[in-house]
Amino acid sequence: MTVAPSEQLVKPPMPRSEPTAAPRRRQQGPPWWFALPAMALFAFVVIVPSVRGVYYAFTDWDGLDPAYSFVGLGNFVEMTADPAATQAIWHTLLIAVAITVIQNGFGLLLALGVNTIIKSRNVLRVFLFAPAVITPIVTAYLWRNLLGPDGAVNTLLGAVGLDSWRQDWLGDPQLALWSVVAVIVWQFGGYSMVIFLAGLQSIPQEIHEAAAIDGAGPVRRFWSVTRPLLAPALTINLMLSIIGGIKLFDQVYALTGGGPGHATDTLSTLIYKDAFTLGEFGYSIALAVILTIIVAIASTGQYFFLSRNEKAVS
Repeated sequence: MTVAPSEQLVKPPMPRSEPTAAPRRRQQGPPWWFALPAMALFAFVVIVPSVRGVYYAFTDWDGLDPAYSFVGLGNFVEMTADPAATQAIWHTLLIAVAITVIQNGFGLLLALGVNTIIKSRNVLRVFLFAPAVITPIVTAYLWRNLLGPDGAVNTLLGAVGLDSWRQDWLGDPQLALWSVVAVIVWQFGGYSMVIFLAGLQSIPQEIHEAAAIDGAGPVRRFWSVTRPLLAPALTINLMLSIIGGIKLFDQVYALTGGGPGHATDTLSTLIYKDAFTLGEFGYSIALAVILTIIVAIASTGQYFFLSRNEKAVS
């Protein structure tokens, strides 16, 4: 018997099964023990010597004799009564602040100058940055000859009729410290310039054009537009200059040796003298501990202040 098409049973379509999601694999990083060799090397090279150094700061070790005595806070108490130490701390802070302010101000002016459309801007950038790639000790010896009593600076001043300006730049206690600051600013002003220049070139030109249309002059545009947007570059420059100024050693030692007298001694030069000239390793390590504390406080405080300023600007 034939069944009519209308009478044929129509099978309902089979429901499509939804594809089951593949189980996510738990992403795992490399095993932590991969870092053990690097951690062991770091502990051997940095942590262990640092801890032992801090311990020697509380002893009277002379650097050679394996026998030494524990003196507690004696080195630190002696430091407070040592005029050379207190003067070196003052000089260290003064140099750090002077370099930070003058070098960054000078670098910002250079960056603003070479950020224009003058044709020689690329050549100027190279020449202004060139001193930063010279070894600091070479720069210091060069300027020691230039600033000597019969050096090129005094000779030039005499040649143009400015004999009254001739000075013993590195031998006068009143001028030696500022001569050191001038040499460092001369060498690293271009370094700060490059960082500021990178910040300036990251600022969209449309913002300056909009401010100019609103009637803002060059000074107003710099203060209200450029300065806030340069906050990241300013943070980097200030951090580098303040830390570099606090731990400054090679330029000072090559230019003046800490003299005349103790007029340009910093904590770094005094540490070197006490350790390798007088053999007072325990006392010099105590000075190094103070230097480390100063660097940590200055860099941490400055970082938090500037980073908070960056967040406020953004």
